[in-house]
Amino acid sequence: MSGTDHPRSIRSFVTRAGRITSAQQRALAELWPRFGVEFAATPLDPAALFGRAAPRSIEIGFGNGDNLVDLAAAHPERDYLGVEVHRSGIGRVMLALETRQLGNVRLICHDAVEVLECQVPAGSVDEILILFPDPWPKKRHHKRRLLQVPFATLAASRLASGGLLRVATDWQPYALQILETLSAIPGLRNTAADGGFIARPTERERTRFERRGERLGHEVWDLAFQRT
Repeated sequence: MSGTDHPRSIRSFVTRAGRITSAQQRALAELWPRFGVEFAATPLDPAALFGRAAPRSIEIGFGNGDNLVDLAAAHPERDYLGVEVHRSGIGRVMLALETRQLGNVRLICHDAVEVLECQVPAGSVDEILILFPDPWPKKRHHKRRLLQVPFATLAASRLASGGLLRVATDWQPYALQILETLSAIPGLRNTAADGGFIARPTERERTRFERRGERLGHEVWDLAFQRT
């Protein structure tokens, strides 16, 4: 197993047959050709995918997509690729993209590890967002956490020079583990002056998980590491 391989027998997510509304089902059927990207074991050509050369961001596990859609609306000069395994979230985002007439977002419904390994060329991304990944709090499930050395190394390799890996979590033990993990990845530099966490980015939309954490009194920890 190479340094960028992620154990494929252990996945960081569990797919659930969640309820899909009729509108989301319509979006999956009718809007996928416009916004969707099929998974394939060949690298994407970002310029061909979006029809232009522009700064590129990837949001991994975007959930209901509020942050992804708002960022795309606020930054029409930037292109966004959203990666999510749950079809209901994909459908919801496509409906929002259609309503708001946004053309700078494409979506992949597949495992993010395989997407980065196979479809995202090295050094091709300006920003990777991973907001509130599943903390898998029970010790026996820690092996399922996404942000471990193999995946962090892979993500770092996909960033262009100066690109940012942004992470947020409301689970303190996971936050400390992520900080330790990212600090040990060659080619990544913590942008926090004290080598710790950063202030919450004001442009980030509060996700459903973040709002839930706030109601429960959870603190949120943000990190930003730059490719050197």
